[in-house]
Amino acid sequence: MGGAPVTAATTTAPEPPRTGSPRSGDPAPGRRRSRFTDRLLGGAGGGWFPYLLVLPLVVVLWGYVVQPMLATFAQSGDGDGIANYTSFLSSAGVARSSLLTSLGISAASVLLCGIVGVAMAFLLKRFAFPGRRLIEAIILVPAALPPLIGAISFQLLYSETGILPRGLQQLFGTESPVLPFDGIAGVLVVHTFTMYPFFYLAASAALAGMDPSVEEAAYNLGAGRVRVWRTVLLPMLTPALVSASLLVFMTSLASYTAPLLFGVDRTMTMQIYINRTNGDLPMASTYASVLGVVSVLFLLGMRWYEGRRSYRSQSKGVSAHRREISNPVGRWLALVGSLLATVVLLAPVATIAVVAFSVDGSWTTEVLPTEYTMENFVAIFAEPQAFQPIVNSLQMSLLATVGCVVFGVLIAYAVRRLTFVGRGLLDVAVMLAWALPGTVVAINLIAAFSTGNAFSLGQVLIGTFWIMPLAYFVRFLPLVFRSSSAALAQLDPSLEEAARNLGASWWRAFGTVTLRLMLPGVLAGALLAFVHGVGEFVASVLIYTSSTAPISVAINNRMYSFEIGTAAAYGMLQVALIFVVMVVSGRLQGGGRAVREATRWTN
Repeated sequence: MGGAPVTAATTTAPEPPRTGSPRSGDPAPGRRRSRFTDRLLGGAGGGWFPYLLVLPLVVVLWGYVVQPMLATFAQSGDGDGIANYTSFLSSAGVARSSLLTSLGISAASVLLCGIVGVAMAFLLKRFAFPGRRLIEAIILVPAALPPLIGAISFQLLYSETGILPRGLQQLFGTESPVLPFDGIAGVLVVHTFTMYPFFYLAASAALAGMDPSVEEAAYNLGAGRVRVWRTVLLPMLTPALVSASLLVFMTSLASYTAPLLFGVDRTMTMQIYINRTNGDLPMASTYASVLGVVSVLFLLGMRWYEGRRSYRSQSKGVSAHRREISNPVGRWLALVGSLLATVVLLAPVATIAVVAFSVDGSWTTEVLPTEYTMENFVAIFAEPQAFQPIVNSLQMSLLATVGCVVFGVLIAYAVRRLTFVGRGLLDVAVMLAWALPGTVVAINLIAAFSTGNAFSLGQVLIGTFWIMPLAYFVRFLPLVFRSSSAALAQLDPSLEEAARNLGASWWRAFGTVTLRLMLPGVLAGALLAFVHGVGEFVASVLIYTSSTAPISVAINNRMYSFEIGTAAAYGMLQVALIFVVMVVSGRLQGGGRAVREATRWTN
């Protein structure tokens, strides 16, 4: 008699009671899912689920990133393909000269940006001096300038017809402008000013988290400052420097606006544009293929170099504190330097603002414009044809950003949380577009979608509205992917597992727990993608039509029509929009309401 209840309990174990209302994804009471349904809907643990989620992502990456690259390579072989490639080995050829010039400019840009960015990071993070807070507030101003606007502002400031050389000419009474920048020197000045934030941000983050006891130990052992920099600081900064070098090299190699405005036509990007404009698409594809290979090889080389050794500190000290400059002469020099740095950093934006109110055609040989008007802004908003580029940029950037968010978040989840064959290849494929210059992306899309295929639903996309947001999607998907991946890496997988254990389907657990916690990172990446889309010029100039011209192309066309005031007015609107988006992005990255809301949903 006493053993009967035990026997019943071992043969018919009751299901533990559940609390709360039934979930829409739960099976009906008293029923169990079949093994097939569990495998299909069971989530990240299901055997088939990772491949069901990854399959559409792989198709998208293949159709719009990898396959266009292969189409470009195939197109480069049209006609006399061997001659196209052998021209890069010819000692007197334009192709070889363009490749060497691009590589030289990129290497010099990395060196100059590294010196400026790391020096600024070290000064602002390790020393306290008058004017430090002012510089910290404006040091990232160059990051808010779209590439075209940044290049134009420097041309207006420092070229042979610029404000500074003309002002010095008038001041000293010389026959020609004083200290004008032109050619490769002008390109390097633009690159240094607009790209040093890559090094500054990376080095600042590394220095802020570095243990000062490591340096103190080296000093106590008798090492001098130079040796400490060489054997302690620089090795610890290696991951940050590698990351920044990669960004600067890629961005410089892809640069088109600075060589265009400063008259350096023997670069790879300029030759791609020239051959595309002249109708020699096979040669343009050859340049694009070589440039793409160089970019990918540099990416792989830098990753290999970074992975050679570990750069983690084993100490458990505290973060470094800023040292106050007590020497009166040093404080005075620091104050003067701070004011000078403020003027240099704000001068490009101030130049665009001043020129935006100048009358078109009135500024010729004077140091500053002599006639000012509000008509430039009035015309942009009052004339439908003038306002259309703004509408185009906003529409195309928004469409591309939506696509980047959808696929970027799913790819980040697949790479971070799922286990499947080929996960590493998926990571490389999504970052491949970031390693390719904008001109290469544009040529890839031209080669792939100049005829109808399955990925364009049989339609020719070249010359249509849709090719532009597609190009933005391909270019800026890595931004959302990396931002989402970083946010996901900080989340404990047990939160999602708890929801799954309580009976939620994978989709519900992902939407109500994981995605809500990722939201700040996702939105920050989306805003960055949107900002880059609004300022994009390098790819747009190769694939736009008269009806789909974005703001950047409108600025370029106005400059060539000598409507400098209207071009600068477009630029000011672009800069203002980007500043607003950057402020919002900074608040999201700092946490705020989105994080608190996401946390509340997991409690």
